[in-house]
Amino acid sequence: MTIHIKKDKKNLIAGLVVLAVLILVIVLIAGGISRFTGKDKKTAEGLKIIEQAESADITAIESKIQKLEEKEKEQNDLTISLKEAFASTVVMGDSITEGFYHYGILNASSVVSKIGVELDELDEEIEKVKELNPQVIFLSYGLNDILATRGDTGSFIDEYKTMIEKVQKELPDTKIFVNSIFPVKAEKAQEVPEYQKVDEYNTALRELCDKKQIAFVDNTALVHDEDYEEDGIHFKADFYPVWAEHMAEVAGL
Repeated sequence: MTIHIKKDKKNLIAGLVVLAVLILVIVLIAGGISRFTGKDKKTAEGLKIIEQAESADITAIESKIQKLEEKEKEQNDLTISLKEAFASTVVMGDSITEGFYHYGILNASSVVSKIGVELDELDEEIEKVKELNPQVIFLSYGLNDILATRGDTGSFIDEYKTMIEKVQKELPDTKIFVNSIFPVKAEKAQEVPEYQKVDEYNTALRELCDKKQIAFVDNTALVHDEDYEEDGIHFKADFYPVWAEHMAEVAGL
């Protein structure tokens, strides 16, 4: 988020420099013409118009920079607020969850993730969370497991249930929330048909949560096409605060 804003500011400043150079060239040309034509009055009027245009453009650019700085401050304040809200919380997940740390939305101590991880490979991650001893855990797994279980929701639920029970055994006083599996972009679902079963997997996951009396966090409505990276699976930086705020609201953080 901050990276995008800094780039915008640099572009505006670069634009200001280019504008100044163009104005200088125009002034030099005008000065040269005046020496040959002697039309000092018209040249003076032309320079006055250029100065007015320069002033107006600079004002507009400064206004844009100010707005970008204000937006950056708001985003920084939001990030600080989210980090504070999740201070005693851990989000466990795969490469999608990794974005919370990668983009600096949450502190490292609030994110335990591993790229490509599946539900039956989480012993190491559970040990890490045990050391952190959070008050709240958000689980966010499933997309890799859809491929691993090849559409078998029964196997998926068995593995998720086993994983939850391991976490409960190690952290009996920690409150657990389960995130829904995020859908992929339509084009990606056409490319990988297994991803078309996300809704089916989420229905089974919600039923598991109901049986175990664990809160299910439905994130489906949060996602829009513009939130996706080019791969149609992972998310851009701007999506993570939206997701974090939703989790915080559900859990009352």
